[in-house]
Amino acid sequence: MIDLRLIGIGTGNPDHLTREADKAMRAADVILLPRKRSDTADLIDLRRMLCADLDGPRIAEFDLPVRAADAPYPDAVDGWHDAIAGAWRTEITRHLPAGGTLALLIWGDPSLYDSSLRIAARLKRDGMPMRVGVVPGITSLQALTAAHAIPLNRIASPVAITTGRRLRDHGWPSAFDTIAVMLDKGCAFDAINPAGVEIWWGAYLGMAQQALAAGPLQETGEEIRARRAALRAEHGWIMDVYLLRRTMA
Repeated sequence: MIDLRLIGIGTGNPDHLTREADKAMRAADVILLPRKRSDTADLIDLRRMLCADLDGPRIAEFDLPVRAADAPYPDAVDGWHDAIAGAWRTEITRHLPAGGTLALLIWGDPSLYDSSLRIAARLKRDGMPMRVGVVPGITSLQALTAAHAIPLNRIASPVAITTGRRLRDHGWPSAFDTIAVMLDKGCAFDAINPAGVEIWWGAYLGMAQQALAAGPLQETGEEIRARRAALRAEHGWIMDVYLLRRTMA
């Protein structure tokens, strides 16, 4: 039996690690760390740093499969998740052949636009005996609203959480005056009418290179586009999130 712990580690600030997360990491037999592209070394370096003081678990690194770029998005994601599940199975067989506790350190929180729970479900579906537990972490949305010192929602008003792809393809979700946009590869706010919209944007939230901008979208959009491009060129990667809110009439 594998006891899989998906541990949310926040958005890049070591102080985001909760006591529960620290306890779960120390109780693991093995902690798996995924290696991505070389230009995203900051991400695994942070995980390595979080594990540096642990004297109990073994630390094992593995190469994360790359998502296909030449297939329709749903098919590419489905195939990618299958490949990641296969990589997890290989590492589990190698490091925990007799069972034990395995931990994966999840950026942000495992429940919010992260696929670790779906990948674990694949392993269970394919017959691997596994219990799955989640340790919640600080999400990028929490880090964003904290950095700007703003509430996520207006009083008695709902919030839509969506992706850059859906904002660009389908526009502003109806019935919402506030939307949070994640996984945006290229300033999808350009696809909406900026009149009467405020934006609060953040990149590398919680990390040393954190960048913020806020204001009317008509005035701030160009600044964000320029800063985003410059930061991506400087660091080789970028993770950002933003909140859009229609101003009150």
